[in-house]
Amino acid sequence: MPSLSQILSEHPPLLLIDAASERVQAGLLGGGEGPRWSARRGEAGVCLFECLDELAVDFGSVAAFAFCEGPGSILGIRSSAMALRVWDALGQRPLFAYVGLAVVARAVGRPEVGIIADARRGLWHCLHMGGPLLRVPAAELSGELMTPEGFRHWEALPPGTATAPYDLATLFSSPAVADADLFRETRDPDAFLHQEPSYAKWVPQIHRAP
Repeated sequence: MPSLSQILSEHPPLLLIDAASERVQAGLLGGGEGPRWSARRGEAGVCLFECLDELAVDFGSVAAFAFCEGPGSILGIRSSAMALRVWDALGQRPLFAYVGLAVVARAVGRPEVGIIADARRGLWHCLHMGGPLLRVPAAELSGELMTPEGFRHWEALPPGTATAPYDLATLFSSPAVADADLFRETRDPDAFLHQEPSYAKWVPQIHRAP
């Protein structure tokens, strides 16, 4: 798994988009210029393109894409994935995904702290630095917990949960985050799934009166 530093050394400039939280963020990184960022609050499908307009992105010069695949706002993440599929169809380039909780965990830098986000139905996404992203029942969460700022939750946060900043311009400026192996290359951008969905088979039958 490459780090942001490695990607920027091999594929500048990189367009990074993140719509997992209430604050849509986009960054144009590398390519001989300093990093440029834009952020908006609002509907992801609108804010994403407002950010790109502010950055004046020349898609012909972008060498690679990166995006947050989750957890977080499914609508925001899938809006990002849809845009990436279109841009990739117009000109295939390397595409990288990352997990937002892993970015926060690296910034916090303490393996004992669980970084959490609401997974609904009494479950929480939970990640410790260097570990996998798990889905954990609320009753099984323990120890020190933090949740990224701007991540929606439908149930009350576990008692004592602190809020961690989720400003990507600041987070990715830290060598502890930029040099960590947080990205994976993908050709199929979509929202993160803990497991592939399974569907029950339905056999059609003619309705008959009793």
